[in-house]
Amino acid sequence: MSVAIKVIVLESIEFLIMALGLFFPAGTIAWTSGWVFLGLLFITGVPMTWWLLKYDPALIDERMRFRPELPWDKVFVAVTLSFILFWFILMPLDAVRFHWSRVPAALKTFGAAVVLVSLYISFSALRENPYASGVVRVQTDRGHTVVSTGVYRYVRHPMYTGACLFFPGTALLLGSWCGLLCTPVFVVLFGFRAVREERLLMEKLDGYADYMVRVKYRFVPRVW
Repeated sequence: MSVAIKVIVLESIEFLIMALGLFFPAGTIAWTSGWVFLGLLFITGVPMTWWLLKYDPALIDERMRFRPELPWDKVFVAVTLSFILFWFILMPLDAVRFHWSRVPAALKTFGAAVVLVSLYISFSALRENPYASGVVRVQTDRGHTVVSTGVYRYVRHPMYTGACLFFPGTALLLGSWCGLLCTPVFVVLFGFRAVREERLLMEKLDGYADYMVRVKYRFVPRVW
């Protein structure tokens, strides 16, 4: 099976799971914010996937393997995926089924804009870094080198920056204050992984220690 077909099948399954994860707990398909969210993922995901398939299919193949190797990264992946599932189910319960939250339309629109920014940052990182694996490993099999161009000139982990924006943006778009309150948990989880990842890269990737001296911030310039 070609990489393109694998990607189409995998992303179709992921999209279906997200749709079920949103609308089944909501108890209805008449949820505008839910459809807007899925629409944003679709209209941004298709061109991003097309670009990667055309210009960097090896990166897509690397990310699709998604097999954590380090014990602590296995724990991180298990905990993070479990919490994302909880978060994803919580928001439609909060915003639609039980109506615990009342988020103004202006903030939902702002949330949509934040989601778009987060996806743009993440794609910029993928476009710049051919070694942006979904797991922590030094890719000696792929000639791993330090990437310090593009968004990597400003922060060392732009993919995590994008992720830390994606979660609050999604919560606002979907109209869930409960979902928004989960954001600090995601930030802490990705912060933990970034620190542990850097220890490995400093030890095993030539030039990474020098890169850390040049680029001082992990997620947000002049903050951390």
